[in-house]
Amino acid sequence: MYTVKQLAKLAGVTRRTLHYYDEVGLLKPSRNSDNGYRYYDEEALIRLQQILLYRELDMPLDQIRAVINQTDFDILAALDSHKSALRKRIHHLENVIKTVEDTIDHLKGKRKMTKKQLFDVFNEEQISDYEKEAMQMYDPAIVNASYQKWNNYSRSEKEKIGEEGNAIYLDIIATMPRGADSPEVQSCIARWHRHMEYFWSPDKDQLVGLAEHYSTDPRFKKNFDKIHPDLAEFMAKAVKIYVDRVK
Repeated sequence: MYTVKQLAKLAGVTRRTLHYYDEVGLLKPSRNSDNGYRYYDEEALIRLQQILLYRELDMPLDQIRAVINQTDFDILAALDSHKSALRKRIHHLENVIKTVEDTIDHLKGKRKMTKKQLFDVFNEEQISDYEKEAMQMYDPAIVNASYQKWNNYSRSEKEKIGEEGNAIYLDIIATMPRGADSPEVQSCIARWHRHMEYFWSPDKDQLVGLAEHYSTDPRFKKNFDKIHPDLAEFMAKAVKIYVDRVK
């Protein structure tokens, strides 16, 4: 068993952090002594590691609590998901370094970069942001499977998928004046649903939740607003109609 002081030193956190995790229901002591001392066992250490790993992936504490407090929380699936997410981060940083090196050579006249190549790495960062959001919304096993599926695509396949997604959103915008329940819009939403299969296979509730997330999450909405200021809210409405009709 570990005291608060011992665990804080072992994990590299402050004692106040452990007290706070206890207060908010993230990490309860394994045992409280009569004199008020908190003690933590091996299971508590593993739980603290999970909390810190999720924090490393920028997940808010309230969402970490919701994930690890699930009755069917799978520690092995969570660790696989952490591993995939961290490898993705390493891969992204390696690409950032390569882009910096290529840009230096470009400015020195040693090679020529297209305008698209200058910013490709930042498009990948946007995908990483979406993955973090997915981690917060869905079961780690689902997210891990999605990572694996995406990473198995070639660069050209990823570009084709991205272009297809952009085309779908542009078609939705073009048909927005006809109304969310129009056949034209609903046909676009059906294409959007099929497009999701490149990443994962959401059920009906998850489809609705994802579309609603587009308008309620500031980071998602910001990206949708760049395309059209009404697109995020329209998507939520149109997808709800779509799901109701396919029941």
